[in-house]
Amino acid sequence: QVQLVESGGRLVQAGGSLRLSCAVSGGTFSRYNVGWFRQAPGKEREFVSAISRSANTYYGDSAKGRFTISRDNDKKMVYLQMDSLKREDTAVYFCAAVQTILTGFVRPASMNDYTHWGQGTQVTVSS
Repeated sequence: QVQLVESGGRLVQAGGSLRLSCAVSGGTFSRYNVGWFRQAPGKEREFVSAISRSANTYYGDSAKGRFTISRDNDKKMVYLQMDSLKREDTAVYFCAAVQTILTGFVRPASMNDYTHWGQGTQVTVSS
């Protein structure tokens, strides 16, 4: 049973930084592509970033130039470093994973392609 647990969300001022963590247990971590999504109140869940099993990275428009995704296969962790935070980054952030035999990631932004999800961590950016 694969489980994902997010952490690191908190209240932060605009312009500040946060690092979110996603701990993955169960399964063979190195075989998983992992993504981050977020959902703000009243809005649909949207793609933030993803990292393939071979460490190829992908970013949504809102994350480009400000967020950095990384993974540590030994620790079974995926991180999302978020810099220059804006009020519009306020949301619940979810990590998700899917096992794959491919080294790339065909549709990193497609929520339906992920098979395992965490419960989310709240990020609130104040002005």
